[in-house]
Amino acid sequence: MRPLRLSQMSLAALSFALTAAAPAPSYEVAGSVPGPDGGWDYASVDPAAKTLYVAHGEAVMAVDLANGNAVRSFGTIAKAHAVVPIPGQNTLLVSSAHDDTVRLLDTGDGHEIARIAVGSDPDAAFYDPASGRAAVMNAKAGTVSLIDVAARKVASTITLKPGLEFAVMGEGSTMFVNNEDTNEIAVADLKTGKVGAAIRLTGCEGPTGLGYDAATHQLISACANGKAVVVDARTRRIVRLLAIGKGPDAVIMDTARRLAFIPCGGSGTISIVRLDGAKGAAIAGTATSEPGARTGALDPATGKLYLPTAQFGPAATPGGRPVAKPGSFHILIVAPK
Repeated sequence: MRPLRLSQMSLAALSFALTAAAPAPSYEVAGSVPGPDGGWDYASVDPAAKTLYVAHGEAVMAVDLANGNAVRSFGTIAKAHAVVPIPGQNTLLVSSAHDDTVRLLDTGDGHEIARIAVGSDPDAAFYDPASGRAAVMNAKAGTVSLIDVAARKVASTITLKPGLEFAVMGEGSTMFVNNEDTNEIAVADLKTGKVGAAIRLTGCEGPTGLGYDAATHQLISACANGKAVVVDARTRRIVRLLAIGKGPDAVIMDTARRLAFIPCGGSGTISIVRLDGAKGAAIAGTATSEPGARTGALDPATGKLYLPTAQFGPAATPGGRPVAKPGSFHILIVAPK
């Protein structure tokens, strides 16, 4: 009997059929973790330490995911935005917006290791293990401070434009940064500091959250006008626009499960994106969260999402933001069914 050989066309057709037939992933609220009152911004999970960190007002909230979600707070921050674990160093980098610094905190006892001056209004940040540097987006200054974590100092600065939001590393030493004011993705080389041509996000207003999938070279940018833009990071061209909920502020990547999540705090939903759609990233479903849940982090071991939020009353002034009710702050847990 002749061995069965599938042509490349047959394999492609089979792959498409499997993708098309794959059921939409299903996620549901699985509980919550209460915490002290206060504002919040970004969150991150340190998989090695099994700890969730949340930028929580003037401090960092830490949740022990391995031991019953025990909660502690540490640090004294002037408006915390980013919380970035430094792998293997028991160190957490926290951006402090109101005094234009970055704090390095000991994750064991919470003491401050170093305080480093950066540009105006430091917001999002990430750590690049290949270079040993952290990149901090100074939103109002329009600059990126590259911090040598071991030396505890700014090694260099990249000048972009004001309005910087979340950033990710792409292929090689290329960095991509959302600009909320100009509706584009800035491009720069982390190694050389050279700035490339920005990617115009047509159809997107106020991009904040940003994710990158190395397997498909796709960037996903979440926009304030209920859209997400999928960009080919190699050609720097828009692939498609996706319809999402209102009020997003993060794109949470789960590359192991080939999914991305966009928490939409305005609509109280999570837009679930399948990364390997037949024509690129595509919406695979929607999960229910809660109003205000606009950022969060993923535990890669369990696939659970942790989304900080609160319960809200009416705005203090006409047209203002709803006010969080005292004693209502919590971290919502959304898990795969």
